[in-house]
Amino acid sequence: MMITKSKGTDKEQVTTKPEYDRVSELRAFDETKAGVKGLVDSGIKEVPRMFHQPRDQFKYSVLGGSPVSIPVIDLDGVKKNPTTRKEIVEKVCNASKTWGFFQVLNHGIPVNVMEEMKDGAIRFFEQDVKVKKQLFSRDYTKRVVYNSNFDLYSAPAAKWRDTVFCSMAPDPPMPEELPSVFRDITLEYSKQVMNLGYLLFELLSEALGLSPDYLRDIDCAKGLVMLSHYYPICPQPELTLGSSKHADNGFLTVLLQDHVGGLQVRHENHWIDVPPTPGALVINIGDLLQLISNDRFTSVEHRVVTNSVSPRISVASFFTTALLPDSKLYGPIKELLSEENPSKYRETTVRDYITYFNTKGLSGTSPLPHFRL
Repeated sequence: MMITKSKGTDKEQVTTKPEYDRVSELRAFDETKAGVKGLVDSGIKEVPRMFHQPRDQFKYSVLGGSPVSIPVIDLDGVKKNPTTRKEIVEKVCNASKTWGFFQVLNHGIPVNVMEEMKDGAIRFFEQDVKVKKQLFSRDYTKRVVYNSNFDLYSAPAAKWRDTVFCSMAPDPPMPEELPSVFRDITLEYSKQVMNLGYLLFELLSEALGLSPDYLRDIDCAKGLVMLSHYYPICPQPELTLGSSKHADNGFLTVLLQDHVGGLQVRHENHWIDVPPTPGALVINIGDLLQLISNDRFTSVEHRVVTNSVSPRISVASFFTTALLPDSKLYGPIKELLSEENPSKYRETTVRDYITYFNTKGLSGTSPLPHFRL
């Protein structure tokens, strides 16, 4: 409502100023099926209000150019040399406790496979929108889905990114279900990531003082979901984010990022840049691994900032069984508990945890306290 005075009189007039209709803006955007890239391709000069992030998303300062950075761990020799493996397990343990994030080198995935995966994702997002629209959906019972913002209608603000979702394990899509522009490389890359996941879960099991197969035996590596994200150029990077602050809800994430950068990790109330390292993959602990490790490992908030210079591509591979009809209960691992270290969480199924997470969207509020005893 706005009160004004009529010209030439002292009479006040009450006029109604149209209120912002967020739901209508979200729906209109969603119905284009063209995503954020469609907005940018249309020539917009300002970020629409639906993408404006709450100010608390920018609460912590950024340590730019800081010597502080997430650990980089070289896996060379991990399968051949017991002494080297013990040293690597110690590094993985420390990184998982202190940072919740680390990068790995000599991880076994060839550089050409990684590069082709990034190129394939670019080909998908930069193809004609009419082709992409054929995969547009919000039905995650499908094994291949394209859309923008999985939490479009539940999050406080939309993110500046588009996504293609592929459920790759334990039941991969039929080849013809995958877009032809990245079909072969998605099948190949996902196999390689599964093998790396098996190794990482061995190292994490050993870091907890358990047998190497422990985490794999309780199905932490059973499910794999791949999300290829495209972050278009943004005309006003200070108003929005490619990904708002959040922690991942699965067991473990393997991230392939391009040369552009933008990923930041929260550490000691600062945002720390994770600069792209040639040949490296970024690994981070998910909420469910923090829960079953009884806080021995930590799932850490992170975000992606936008830029006005170059689009960014990333491929995030999540080890989770969220999409499986599995009633298995997960709680703190019994072997890690004692009188001095009692259970901190109640048991939950993966599906119940993810359902609770999804009702909140990427709001920046961790679901873990909801499951604390």
